[in-house]
Amino acid sequence: MSNTTDKAAPAAPEGQDQDQELSAAGSQLSTAPAEDAPNLPSLGVIGWARWFWRQLTSMRVALLLLLLLSLGAIPGSLIPQTGIDETKVAEFRKAHETLAPIYDKLGLFNVYSSVWFSAIYILLFVSLIGCIVPRSWQFVGQLRGRPPAAPKRLTRLPAYTTWRTEAAPEQVRTAALALLKKRRFRAHPSGDAVAAEKGYLREVGNLAFHIALIVMLIAFAWGQLFKSEGNKLIVEGDGFSNTLTQYDDFKSGSLFTQDDLDPFSFTLNNFKGTYEPSGPNRGTPRTYEADLTYSVGADGKDRTTTVKVNEPLEIGGSKVYLVSHGYAPVITVRDGKGNEVFHDAVPLLPLDGNVTSTGAIKVMDGYRNAKGEREQLGFQAFFLPSYVKGNELASQFPALLNPVLNLEAYHGDLGVDAGIPQSVYQLDKKNLEGFKNAKGAQVRENLKPGETMKLPNGAGTVTFEKEIKEWAGFQVARQPGSGWALAGALAAIFGLAASLFIQRRRVWVRATTGADGVTVVEMAGLGRSESAKVPEELGDLAGILYEQAPGAPDPDSTDDDSTDDTPTPDPQVAPAEGAETK
Repeated sequence: MSNTTDKAAPAAPEGQDQDQELSAAGSQLSTAPAEDAPNLPSLGVIGWARWFWRQLTSMRVALLLLLLLSLGAIPGSLIPQTGIDETKVAEFRKAHETLAPIYDKLGLFNVYSSVWFSAIYILLFVSLIGCIVPRSWQFVGQLRGRPPAAPKRLTRLPAYTTWRTEAAPEQVRTAALALLKKRRFRAHPSGDAVAAEKGYLREVGNLAFHIALIVMLIAFAWGQLFKSEGNKLIVEGDGFSNTLTQYDDFKSGSLFTQDDLDPFSFTLNNFKGTYEPSGPNRGTPRTYEADLTYSVGADGKDRTTTVKVNEPLEIGGSKVYLVSHGYAPVITVRDGKGNEVFHDAVPLLPLDGNVTSTGAIKVMDGYRNAKGEREQLGFQAFFLPSYVKGNELASQFPALLNPVLNLEAYHGDLGVDAGIPQSVYQLDKKNLEGFKNAKGAQVRENLKPGETMKLPNGAGTVTFEKEIKEWAGFQVARQPGSGWALAGALAAIFGLAASLFIQRRRVWVRATTGADGVTVVEMAGLGRSESAKVPEELGDLAGILYEQAPGAPDPDSTDDDSTDDTPTPDPQVAPAEGAETK
């Protein structure tokens, strides 16, 4: 059996020149560009430029660039990035002295801003545009054109059937035209045949998929250039204003400016957390929410809201997410004369799911040594919300069932005046000396709410107040273009589904008068690829048309041999060249 291609259909019979001209725009089953070899040697530089452009805008190169882009993103997720966590990058450099210089030269510490990643990104963008624009114009031309006229030999097509009928050829063609249009084919008369085509949504889906990829690329690039993301830990009763100085840490895109920050502020009124008391999920949060009072703009009206996990507060283009939680015991420190030198809620960072927490208490000017010199005080804090005697290393439950605060006391220089940034949650013990008890051991005590620890040598006291506040960690993220990225992703999915499951196919119905004066009906179908759908659909159409133009006796049958006028059975689609059903 001969195979047809996506090229132009065979020439139409004489007298159909006008139909062939109208059908030229729709002669291909897809908008894929025709393969022709450019004349490179004779064109020189221009020829090579044309060749490079043709290769760059081909679909296979676009797919290759998309694969390279995916592979190039892998180092960005495995290797620490300077734009995300410079501390981890510094630790990696220190631990891998041989690899670090190589990674620097390859730009692996800043993958998404590297020259090679940007080159792949831009080439992919240009490739998709150069591929889609001409195919879109070609598809528009196909929509404006007509389905191609019927080939001379319909028997060469993969799906074919024929029968004889006493109905007039014009009657058969009129019935076929009405039937095909009813089945949502684009159909028109073409000489002695009716030409029809269906499945244009396949190419619409194909183009929509690639246009959606461009939209996603633009949205991702826009989001990376103008994004911002900051984190802030807030104790109950404290507030936050959306300015750079208020953030604990902040990251942004290269084109982000401070003016892009949405003007708003909020106060954490209360944090509420409840947990499963028993069973296999013991300690799992049941309620995890923060009550806020917020306002938009300098003169905005106060409003209240509740922020939950995965239910952020949206203000303008910013989203405020609840990301973490912990405890902040209220600590009071007095000097040797009983004067209060420190009183505040101290946030401690959780170490595990039961909120076993640690942190530091720093008192800048609270102790006068034996020489009369002022020294700073530091306390290493270890907090257990649910303390169980005999296990002083970890809390047994995240709620405040039996809170205990363990303190180690130090004096000396905290290092905060050296001009070197340091974490407020860590105690730099390099220039500190621990307080010693009468036995020469480090001063360390477990305190319950309301208890006080006395420091040696009349250095003062530390009180763990009965009030224990809670804190919540918030992430304020601004990701422009995320809506376009989502729309592009959905459009790409639907476009890909249409291009995979919708088949573009053609049907021709020819009705001519035979040598014996009886009408011969031929039907044939062609799809872009071999599929059982085309023969099945053609058989269904032939069965319906056969009812309107029933079969006639074979030319070799006679009245003497015929005892009845039983009509021939419905035609079946021939699977091979030249096969006919009588």
